[in-house]
Amino acid sequence: MRFSVAWLREWVDPPIDAQTLADQLSMAGLEVDAIEPAAPAFSGVVVGEVLALEPHPNADKLRVCTVAVGQGEPLPIVCGAANVAQGMRVAVALVGAVLPGGFKIKRAKLRGVESLGMICSAAELGLAESSNGILPLPAQAPLGEDLRTYLSLDDSCIEVDLTPDRGDCLGLAGIAREVAAINRVALRTPPITPVAATIDERPAVRLEAPEACPRYAARVVRGIDPAAETPLWLRERLRRSGLRAIHPVVDITNYVMLELGQPMHGFDLARIEEGIRVRLAREGERLSLLNGEELTLRGDSLVIADAERPLALAGIMGGEGSGVTAATRDVLFESAFFAPTAIAGKARSYGLHTDSSHRYERGVDPELQVRALERATELLLAIAGGAPGPVVDCVAADQLPRRAALTLRRARIGEVLGIALEDTLVEDLLARLGMEVAPLPEGWSVRPPSSRFDLVLEVDLIADLGRLYGYDRIPVRRACTAAVAHLPEETGFDLERAKLALVERGYFEVITYSFVSPDLQALLDPAATPLVLANPLSAEMAAMRTSLWPGLLQAARQNLARQQPRLRLFESGLRFRNEADGLHQEPVLGGLLFGDAVPEQWGEPGRAVDFYDLKGDLEALLRLTGQPQAFRFVPGELAVLHPGQTARIERDGRPVGVAGLLHPAIAARLDIAGDVFLFELALGPLLDGALPVFRPLSKFPVIRRDLALVLDEAIPYERVRDCIAEAAGTLLRELVLFDVYRGEKIAPGCKSLALGLILQASSQTLTDQEVDSVLEGVLARLAGDLGARLRS
Repeated sequence: MRFSVAWLREWVDPPIDAQTLADQLSMAGLEVDAIEPAAPAFSGVVVGEVLALEPHPNADKLRVCTVAVGQGEPLPIVCGAANVAQGMRVAVALVGAVLPGGFKIKRAKLRGVESLGMICSAAELGLAESSNGILPLPAQAPLGEDLRTYLSLDDSCIEVDLTPDRGDCLGLAGIAREVAAINRVALRTPPITPVAATIDERPAVRLEAPEACPRYAARVVRGIDPAAETPLWLRERLRRSGLRAIHPVVDITNYVMLELGQPMHGFDLARIEEGIRVRLAREGERLSLLNGEELTLRGDSLVIADAERPLALAGIMGGEGSGVTAATRDVLFESAFFAPTAIAGKARSYGLHTDSSHRYERGVDPELQVRALERATELLLAIAGGAPGPVVDCVAADQLPRRAALTLRRARIGEVLGIALEDTLVEDLLARLGMEVAPLPEGWSVRPPSSRFDLVLEVDLIADLGRLYGYDRIPVRRACTAAVAHLPEETGFDLERAKLALVERGYFEVITYSFVSPDLQALLDPAATPLVLANPLSAEMAAMRTSLWPGLLQAARQNLARQQPRLRLFESGLRFRNEADGLHQEPVLGGLLFGDAVPEQWGEPGRAVDFYDLKGDLEALLRLTGQPQAFRFVPGELAVLHPGQTARIERDGRPVGVAGLLHPAIAARLDIAGDVFLFELALGPLLDGALPVFRPLSKFPVIRRDLALVLDEAIPYERVRDCIAEAAGTLLRELVLFDVYRGEKIAPGCKSLALGLILQASSQTLTDQEVDSVLEGVLARLAGDLGARLRS
């Protein structure tokens, strides 16, 4: 909601400046987004009158105007605007004037004719984005007066970002009521006098969907002047509120909407057949809107129709076939109450968002319609004349919202706000907000105004008291409680440390939505049944993620589209899985690798990242538990990963995560060219870590013996490592795999592993006999358990 401070001061005029007013609104829950000047800076522009026009002797499109400016002799000014006319009051920039952008007016000669100033357009003064000709001023504009003073341009415009529950403040009347209550000053509501009918013409109105439209008021005005123009004061108020002038009828309905908060519409009466019907659309009906868009309507959409066709999409936008034009002489005004549930979401479903739908979705006062109709009629008669008929007010009373009285307890105010408010102050604040207050022994019976859809509980009334009294005036009281320090488990897995470890290895943290596309979810986790949202933000965010991978892959696609060829991404968060006993939320850590293993450089040849790069990063994370030996990488299968490069990560035989290469077919469907490696670890099983324990260092030397073993290709290194560790016992300090060979002199189906055994005793220097004995035991165990032999 955007409004002019000068316009607001006609309703309520507290002794504060615009900045203080904005601060008050924000503190009262009506957050101010911006404060802007009503017009850009300019000076030296006055009201002038064109006394005479003569053709320019040297230019067909220019004319020489004689302009009176209220002082001295009339000025010769060359003007090329087509709409300049004798007797017109205009905005004149005198010599020395400075226009927006720092443009200074000087004495000049245009095609040989002296010009002492400039007749300005609205665009040249920064009052419009574009203009067709000069800015005409009213005939009664005082000659010679400074234009900024005459148009009150030293004004501010405030933009308020209202929460959805405060639809009552989507009109200047609602804002003024709040300001009056905050500052405890009088609210001057402009009187709206019912307009007497001069013709007896009542439009026929039928409410065929009363649950969606329980109130529809209409009035006919015949014989308006089609040549009438919207007056400058009204155009200025629309401009300062962010709207442009279009046609007097349209401008009046927009003005009433801004002033009172009631959306209205004006139909060309000559284009309506046999009255108005408020009904649901027929499936497949078509409607051309005022913005030129043609819609195919659904059966759940409310429309305003005549006997032949739909005329408007109710509460959203009028139709092109019934809108007013420059030739319109007879008007039908509409002022209706549409139930918020009937309008909510309908505009977005058609790809629309209008000022009307914005207000109707949040709730319009159901008792405002006739008052708004009288106000619009009053303005139309003053601007374009005409003969009004009587107001037709069709009401389905049983479908209108009911205002239930709420009980406000005196003691409850103190419990919620922490302070006791005087009874007179409570009654005054509530009354200023338009509430009916009756005393009760324990407090008050309060009936909210019809415009306040948000007041449904006692605590809502207390919240209003708190914000109007001023949260900054409520004293701060700190609770007295025992402070208990909860230190993290020394053996626990530290997620923040794990994140830092990933960052040190070149990863970037991402944060993605927990809501993902159901299609992407099904592609990446076909076996899971995700929780589908009843009211999603969009179709692309309709399911709760069962894995972090959809968000990571979406982030990767966006980075690749922006020419980022090397990616290291990770995310921590919850995954949501439907199990037999209900929905489970599990904290997990996931990651993604793509592109080159190392950044481009001169010292190392480039190569693509592979599974072992991923495995190395995961081993670095698992070491943070203090028990890296408890984890195993076991060959696994997962539909989304490559069958030959998938590992299940286990801890003491229990699965804790998975890692591998994204299946090439799925990568192709996601338009990702290249290998993408993924991992995901459940954080719960990692929390049980090991406490670091000191072990004294041996002062005796180590001895290394190298073995070259030949064994079956299918035997994993892990089994070889475990077999050697068991056979060597406590003397084995370290085992190093430094070569893997397949090829010449190695039988098909076999491989050769070159291993370095580093032996050390804690109490003595090992002798050759002791070392040889250990090696003999190791070789015997390898031969017996794995069929391994020394390579000849």
